[in-house]
Amino acid sequence: MSEKKVAIVHDWLTTYGGAETIVELFLRLYPNADIYTLVLDKKILKNHFKGVKIYTSKLNKLPFAPKIYKKLLKFMPKAFESFDFSSYDLVLCSSSCCAKGVIVPPYIPQIAYIHSPMRYAWDLYFDYKKSSGKLAQFFMEKWMTNIRLWDYVSSQRVDSLVANSKYIARRIKKFWNRDSSVIYPPVSTERFYPDFSKPREDFYVAFSRLVSYKRIDLAVKACVAMGKKLVVIGAGPEEANLREFAKGHSNIIFLGRAPDEIVRDNFQRCKAFIFCAEEDFGIAPLEAMSCGAPVIAFGRGGAKETVVEGKTGTFFDKQETESVVNAIKCFETMTLETPENISKHGQSFSEENFLSQLSALIKQTEEDIKVK
Repeated sequence: MSEKKVAIVHDWLTTYGGAETIVELFLRLYPNADIYTLVLDKKILKNHFKGVKIYTSKLNKLPFAPKIYKKLLKFMPKAFESFDFSSYDLVLCSSSCCAKGVIVPPYIPQIAYIHSPMRYAWDLYFDYKKSSGKLAQFFMEKWMTNIRLWDYVSSQRVDSLVANSKYIARRIKKFWNRDSSVIYPPVSTERFYPDFSKPREDFYVAFSRLVSYKRIDLAVKACVAMGKKLVVIGAGPEEANLREFAKGHSNIIFLGRAPDEIVRDNFQRCKAFIFCAEEDFGIAPLEAMSCGAPVIAFGRGGAKETVVEGKTGTFFDKQETESVVNAIKCFETMTLETPENISKHGQSFSEENFLSQLSALIKQTEEDIKVK
């Protein structure tokens, strides 16, 4: 029997983050798969996807395509629908925008792993609109209704939808009226693991890209107010503002962008990881727990499905400094699971479990199509 010919469709390859790790996991199952994507930035990706055949859309030919592609939303549906998958045996999509909207013949299984329905078209439309200039607002009002219609219609073509959390499954049901399976993204246990020979120390960690929606400012302000030591790991456009908040407070330490070994070491030693973002899933709390660190998290989004209240961490209910302060005070009076048990919980979200669940879903989808 000839080898199965597989296509992987991903929104764009212009950065390397959580969504791109899912593509790499797809490639673990199908190493000879081809990748189809809107635009590609080889300089940013460096050695990722080396040796993989990557097809880009016609939009990739535009000058500065990897920098301006987000302004081309109106043209993305047509770009993805122009790809021809008639020669493939299986199509796997990794989508937070338009990748799931490719056109696949009915005899070929199409499975879409949904990081999120496009947020700027649905639940965050008004937030994006408020933060945009007048020209962008004009085009958003002009185009977005048709984009939503296409987004809904294209979601109906997918054979099996997979959500990265129950939180996203609810959004898929609300906006697309489709049921979906939930397969959680895995934590890399090769990169994040405990070292129980290191004692837990009296400091907290905030680790993230330093962008506004991650709300690292809440962790900084809370620890400034309480005089608690906080190690901030990460870089981004909010760094200057965060340093200004922390000015004159030696208990707030900035490490900048750091390699895995530095992040891991801090997770292995810290009192807890503070996670202030509302994420669709959020891998960082699992990385911390895999190292044995408890988590203090905002109680909305994917963190509610990975952090266990009173066992592996606790939650605060508002993205406000006072709420974080109260959560830290509460945390310091709690008796949680041991670091060993916290680590076991984090590492239960393993790559092996992810691949096993995905393989089973692919097999079931293929069998369902044969029956039909």
